[in-house]
Amino acid sequence: MELAIDIFNYLLTAILIGICGAWIFLIKSMINSFKFTPYLDKFENTSKSNPKVSIILPARNEEGFIGKCLDSLIRQDYENYEIIVINDSSEDSTGEIISKYAGKHSNIISVTARPKPDGWMGKNWACMEGYKKVSGELLLFTDADTVHAKNVISLSVAHLNSFGLDALSAIPKMLTFDFWTNITLPMISTFLHTRFSALNVNDSSKKTGYFFGSFFIIKKTTYHEVGTHEGVKHEIIEDGALGKKVKENGYKIRMVRGEHLINAVWARDKGTLWNALKRLMVPLYIQSGKIAIGIFFAIVFLLFVPFPIFAMLSIFPNDATSAKVLCIASAMTSVLIYTGAIIEVKVGLKLKLPYALFAPLGSLVVVLGFLSGLLQAKKSSSVTWRGRSYSVKDHTQSSIGL
Repeated sequence: MELAIDIFNYLLTAILIGICGAWIFLIKSMINSFKFTPYLDKFENTSKSNPKVSIILPARNEEGFIGKCLDSLIRQDYENYEIIVINDSSEDSTGEIISKYAGKHSNIISVTARPKPDGWMGKNWACMEGYKKVSGELLLFTDADTVHAKNVISLSVAHLNSFGLDALSAIPKMLTFDFWTNITLPMISTFLHTRFSALNVNDSSKKTGYFFGSFFIIKKTTYHEVGTHEGVKHEIIEDGALGKKVKENGYKIRMVRGEHLINAVWARDKGTLWNALKRLMVPLYIQSGKIAIGIFFAIVFLLFVPFPIFAMLSIFPNDATSAKVLCIASAMTSVLIYTGAIIEVKVGLKLKLPYALFAPLGSLVVVLGFLSGLLQAKKSSSVTWRGRSYSVKDHTQSSIGL
C-alpha cells in the first residue's frame, strides 16, 4: 500500500514539475507581450489621407451603457465619419435613447434591425443590418458598452494607413464591476499571452488571428472579400472568427495596446461572467469533444489542482519522502500561479492587488464555468447572451482553433 502511495505521489510530482515549466513559459510570454506589443498611439505617422469611417455599433438591451458610448463617439476629433447604431430587438429603452441621439446629431444613423433569422447569432445579424447602411471606406466595429478617447478614430486611421494594414484591432482596458469578475478575469487573461498573443497576431508567419469585438477597424473591401459577418453568422465568438478569416486570407492585420484609450466591459455581473466562460469552451467542444475534454483537464491542472494538493499536505503533513517532495512541488507551482495572477492584475488589467490573492477561487470559477460549457455544449440552449439562448450543436465553430 505504501509503495502504491509513493508511486502516486511521485507521479503527481512529475505532473506538477511539468506545470511549473508551463507557468515559467507562460510568465515569460506575459512579460514579452506587455513589453513588445505596439501601442495604438506610438508610431511614426505617415498617413496622408482621411477616408470616411463608418462606425457600426450594434445594441441590444444597452440602456445602461449606450449613452456613454455615443457621447464618446460624437466627441471624436476625426471629422469624416458616421455612426450607424443598430437597435437589435431591445426590450428596454435602448431604441428610444438611439432615436434621441440621432435626432440631435446628423452623423448618427439609427437602424432598427429586422427580426433575427434562424441560424444567426444576434450580434452578427445586427452588424449585417448596419453594414447595409454604410457609406465609408473604412468600417469601425465597436460595442455599446465601450467608451473611447476623443482621438481614437484619428489614431486608428493613421495607424492603419501608416503601416499599410487591412485591419487593426486594439486591446481595451477591461472594466469589471463585481468581486467574482475581478478574481476570475486575471486567470483567463493569462492565457492570452501565449498562442493568442498580440505578438503572434502581428507575425505574418503565424496563423493566429482574431479581433477584440470592442474595437476593430477594417477596410470595407477586405470585410466584403472575407464574407462579412454573414460568413461567421453561426459563430458564438464572432470577432475571433472574423479576425481569423482575415489573417487566413493573407490580409495584413495588426493588434495594438489601447488600454489607456478604450474602456470595455467584459462581464457585467455573475450571470454574464458565467455565460462568458461557457462561450469560451463551447466552440472547442463543437469542433472535437475529445480534444476539448483534454484541454479542460489540462486547464484544471494548470489553474487549480496545485492549490488543494498543497493545502491538504500542509494541513495533514506526512513524513514520507514522496509526500514531502509532492508538497514542495505543489508549493512551487502555487507560487508560480500566484506570480502570473499578480502580473496580470497589476500590469495587464490594472486591478487592485488583493484580487490576485483570490487566485485559487478565481481558478475554481473558471474550471466550473468551462465544465458547464462542456456539459451544455450540445443542448438546445447551450449559451445565453443578451437575453437570447442559442444552440450551436449543428454548426461548426472556428473562432478558437484546436
